[in-house]
Amino acid sequence: METHGRRVAGAALLRERVTEVITAAVLDELADTGYARMSMEAVARRAGVGKAALYRRWPSKEVMVQQIVDTLAGNAVPIPDTGNLREDVSGYVAHAAALRNDLRTTRIIADLSAEAIRNPQLAQSFSAALREPRRAAGTTMLHHAMERGELPADLDTDLALDCLVALTHARPQTLTASGELAAPYSHDRLVEVILVALAACRR
Repeated sequence: METHGRRVAGAALLRERVTEVITAAVLDELADTGYARMSMEAVARRAGVGKAALYRRWPSKEVMVQQIVDTLAGNAVPIPDTGNLREDVSGYVAHAAALRNDLRTTRIIADLSAEAIRNPQLAQSFSAALREPRRAAGTTMLHHAMERGELPADLDTDLALDCLVALTHARPQTLTASGELAAPYSHDRLVEVILVALAACRR
């Protein structure tokens, strides 16, 4: 009985490891070839497994990518809520800058963002995993800043969020003609620009 239990546990651990290898292969394939050109065959080949291993976990490429998008959500830049707007914005910008060397994630997000325009199911999954949680956290941060008097009471929170996210991520997610990440702006300068932009987002 004990031996059987160890076998079951060992099989579960092996399955988990194979899933991790496949997930890494999916992300690498997305970064290198993009969603449209990616195939189950290519993922299996990169992962060193048979296609059956993929289909046991996901019935199609679409479902596989939709579920693995959740992996990207774990790497998303958190939106701080420290009790001070300048520190919140500074922390958010710093987190984004720290992740800017992750070229794989940058390429994947850019590719999936473009693909989501043509794929409603992917758009829904992408939004639920990445956009909606971050916008909810950002809204809370802005409301707290309004309560403290750091932002105007008539703040347009949707516009302010768009400014915060766009100004923070535009440069870290910009690729040059050679495919490299663009040089970052000065941290302090970017924080100042964002604070001015947020204060101007009135209804």
